[in-house]
Amino acid sequence: MSSPANANERLATTKFASYPSLIDRTVLITGGATGIGASFVEHFAAQGSRVAFFDIDASAGEALADQLGDSKHKPLFLPCDLTDVDALQKAIADVKAALGPIQVLVNNAANDKRHQIGDVTRESFDAGIAVNIRHQFFAAQAVMDDMKAAKSGSIINLGSISWMLKNGGYPVYVMCKAAVQGLTRGLARDLGHFDIRVNTLVPGWVMTDKQKRLWLDDAGRRSIKEGQCIDAELEPADLARMALFLAADDSRMITAQDLVVDGGWA
Repeated sequence: MSSPANANERLATTKFASYPSLIDRTVLITGGATGIGASFVEHFAAQGSRVAFFDIDASAGEALADQLGDSKHKPLFLPCDLTDVDALQKAIADVKAALGPIQVLVNNAANDKRHQIGDVTRESFDAGIAVNIRHQFFAAQAVMDDMKAAKSGSIINLGSISWMLKNGGYPVYVMCKAAVQGLTRGLARDLGHFDIRVNTLVPGWVMTDKQKRLWLDDAGRRSIKEGQCIDAELEPADLARMALFLAADDSRMITAQDLVVDGGWA
């Protein structure tokens, strides 16, 4: 991840939008230490938001917070195993105590570990549910009172085009990512009365370091070239910029939607 001189320069030297409504707004990002999540943290910090983020990778999380220490508000990193609901709820309470009411939640954390149908056990099935969707519900539950009190808020749940493409090789993950759409729509209906917006941000195959290291091969490159309408690599920043829009007041009448950022693949 590139690191220009300071956070203001990171924003000023790009051609992309800035959002006055995000300045000083408290934003919570799950799974924020690396990959797409780290790009979310960097982009919201550059907007002047009060950013908190969770991750199980403490060393990467602390390094990212230090790297962005010159932002208007240095991001607050809290190590947290999101599959432990009690720990998740406590960490969210700690964020509120430190930064004030949470106005934006980005439910980013997930694990696309490959697995075969016959190898799934009850334990691994439950673990897949816990890391890929259960925390999204409980995080939303934990922040909704802040948003209700403010009569404003944005919850952004991360989905995936994997189930749309009928991808094989990780059935529990694909099932969870399809279920995110239902979670978003249910929450949007119940919380919309309080002007809380809930949307699904749906990535295509984003070229993070992890994806390149573990999964991308020549066959994958061919699939991307054949599937996407835009012949370019999808980058974490492409997702982060859509998340900024969904979090800002500019999108005040957008809710219960699936915003697909995939270069036209799905």
